[in-house]
Amino acid sequence: MAAMKHFPKLLSSQIGFDVAQTMLDGFNRHYRNFCDAAVRARTFFEAADWHALQQLARERIASYDDRVKECVAALEDEYDAESIDDEVWQQIKLHYIGLLTTHRQPECAETFFNSVCCKILHRSYFNNDFIFVRPAISTEYIENDEPAAKPTYRAYYPGKDGLAATLERIVTNFQLETPFEDLGRDVDCIMQTMLDNFGVVEPKPNFQIHVLSSLFFRHKGAYIVGRIINGDLLAPFVVPIRHVDAGRLALDTVLLGTEQLLILFSFSHSYFLVDMEVPSAYVEFLRTIMPRKAKGEIYTSLGLQKQGKNLFYRDLLHHLSHSSDRFIVAPGIRGMVMIVFTLPSYPYVFKVIKDSFPAPKETTRDQVVAKYQLVKRHDRLGRLADTLEYSSVALPLARLDEALVRELRTLAPSMIEFEGDNLVIRHVYIERRMVPLNLYLQNGSDEEIEHGIREYGNAVKDLLRANIFPGDMLYKNFGVTRNGRVVFYDYDEIEYLTDCNVRAVPTARHEEDELSGEPWYPVGTHDIFPETYRTFLLGDPRVKRAFLAQHADFFEPALWQECRARLIAGEVPDCFPYDTSIRFSVRYPERFARDEAPAVRVA
Repeated sequence: MAAMKHFPKLLSSQIGFDVAQTMLDGFNRHYRNFCDAAVRARTFFEAADWHALQQLARERIASYDDRVKECVAALEDEYDAESIDDEVWQQIKLHYIGLLTTHRQPECAETFFNSVCCKILHRSYFNNDFIFVRPAISTEYIENDEPAAKPTYRAYYPGKDGLAATLERIVTNFQLETPFEDLGRDVDCIMQTMLDNFGVVEPKPNFQIHVLSSLFFRHKGAYIVGRIINGDLLAPFVVPIRHVDAGRLALDTVLLGTEQLLILFSFSHSYFLVDMEVPSAYVEFLRTIMPRKAKGEIYTSLGLQKQGKNLFYRDLLHHLSHSSDRFIVAPGIRGMVMIVFTLPSYPYVFKVIKDSFPAPKETTRDQVVAKYQLVKRHDRLGRLADTLEYSSVALPLARLDEALVRELRTLAPSMIEFEGDNLVIRHVYIERRMVPLNLYLQNGSDEEIEHGIREYGNAVKDLLRANIFPGDMLYKNFGVTRNGRVVFYDYDEIEYLTDCNVRAVPTARHEEDELSGEPWYPVGTHDIFPETYRTFLLGDPRVKRAFLAQHADFFEPALWQECRARLIAGEVPDCFPYDTSIRFSVRYPERFARDEAPAVRVA
């Protein structure tokens, strides 16, 4: 099609509307697939088909980019999109806004519009007239008003039917096909836990429980998410549902604290699969029980990671306009692969891949990018930090420390470009800032070292169960979160454990072998020797004492080989995003001591 600037205004307006409609159709197709994935997740959960659930989660992550590419291809084929002039692009945006006035996901549709524009316009998308820098459509009080639609949340009033009956109805209203092992027992455990947490509570006139209408699926769990309101009290209410023996379900525990929810929705866990007609309403609900969590982080945890990226970038620009400190090279040991920098007043780190890597690193930029993609789509089990990946990020030069600019010029010149008063970074990863574990251990008390080492060992063991071999297991590649969990964040050497060959160190042939600085035995590319990790993990006497007391099996090949064998056999490990000591079967063992519990099928 010829360049749009030659078309009459009336025809240009019609083309603007048609392009806007094509873009919205592309988004609607994406969001239908998004919700369909949550519906399928329920089916897989009921059937305990964990491999299918994992595959579904991976496919959903890739789905957004696939729909964007489809939309761009359609626009280029039908309208020669790259030749559309500025005036028509402005009309396209105005028509798109008009189409969103009654839409139930307008904020996500705006983000989709931005994604398509950025693909078509390339660097010219810095012209903010063409994209949604700020939301144009309010998301307040959007509700699904279809006659047969389910509301965002349901309200239950325990004062009417009693707490036990109300709790049982909350569960049965989800109409899961798989029977419960003993729902009455589990409800009694919830009531006892509430009593332990809140004491004897006098019901106020407004005593009620609000529960989001869709289950949250992730890994091997389904989660009922709600809030308890009683007088001035507003408390989270989350009940994990899990499979138990003989194909039956049980309520595993109840989470009643905000800190527990912050871990459940942490950046180190994979995204939930949730069927949401109005995602903004779910986010607003969740913010009432997690007020410290940014909207962008909640969108991301719900699987709308592109919307999370969009909001994060808006938050970053807002923070830059209300602060004056400079980006600096991040404290700690410099990495061989990444330049890592941070803004002290902002709790994130920015990572740029260097142009070349010194020995002994034997990797390429493409391989590093592939490792980060692997982590994005893998089941992270709470032990791998999620990353936000951006292209062409413009930062004001005046806010960059001179030492940082020199390091970028020297080590990653192909990744930067100077444009006016800005430094444009062509490709950058952004992660939540954590305390590097090596610094945590170096400066910690005996109690902190004990905690850090316990968490480190648990983190590596969780990763092994998730089929991840970290590769470089030095403490500097792990971080301590604000909740005290240890998380891995350096991905350039990770491998699937099933691709590794776990070996014991062969017996030395003679004394010279043991004194040699080089191995006296052949080492294959994928060979790993857990015994050798003692050398660089146990140098500090306090660390060694804590490590051997808590994870003496860590250096035994048998531990690693058993994990690998179970993975090859198709086993999907259990993962609990909460302390296992609060599981009902652990907290109230006497209630689970019966030989045969009745099965309760949900009506």
